[in-house]
Amino acid sequence: MASKERSSAGDPVRTLELLWRVPGKPGRGPKQRSSVDAVVRAAIEIADAAGLEALTMRAVAAKLGLTPMATYTYVPGKAELVDLMLDHVYQSMPRADLTDMDWRERVTTIAEENRVLLARHPWVAYLPTTRPPLGPGRTAKYDHELRAFERIGLDDVEMDAALTHLLGFVNSVACIAVDTQRAAADSQMTDRQWWERAAPLLEEVLDSERYPLAARVGAAAGQAYDAAYSADHAWQFGLGLVLDGLESLLIQR
Repeated sequence: MASKERSSAGDPVRTLELLWRVPGKPGRGPKQRSSVDAVVRAAIEIADAAGLEALTMRAVAAKLGLTPMATYTYVPGKAELVDLMLDHVYQSMPRADLTDMDWRERVTTIAEENRVLLARHPWVAYLPTTRPPLGPGRTAKYDHELRAFERIGLDDVEMDAALTHLLGFVNSVACIAVDTQRAAADSQMTDRQWWERAAPLLEEVLDSERYPLAARVGAAAGQAYDAAYSADHAWQFGLGLVLDGLESLLIQR
């Protein structure tokens, strides 16, 4: 599921112009049959269905009934298109009213909103965004999410760091869920079926006296999850730790 694509790989000025829909210079030519928004929506549909590996300008053109060259009149290349897709997804995600919630409920809501987003658009979880282009969608998302940490005792830098920590946790759990689903689809076996097939050999080679903790804890977790990993358990357990850790920091102030 991992992709070699990354955010901000295209020309930064042209990317920002497209993100904010800054009008370009008028030019002569045939009447356009599509739009930047249509190209972005088509690209998202392709990525949602088959990942960023399946996304090409040719595939987008075919989906819209355009020639590949015509697609480049809307977006200069795949690199810029990926940033437009990401910003569109961020712009479109539902955002709850956090006004009457206490801070733990606000932070939980932000986490859940992002978990839903990544389940709907799995490719987003694997897209590096360490140099994010600040489009309207990303900016609105960031502003909304910071409200979860507003006036709880953190300074501005700590608010940003707390949000980064939370979203990193959400992204990690989302990847576990996606990888689990993909493994089942690729192998045509459920986790239970896969482990049942491997169990006889593991019983022969895994020395519980040499690896006592691995054997004991692994068996307990496997019995609890019916698999090696559980995204749902990681979510419930991990989110509690994130909230409790933040609360501990606030109490010390």
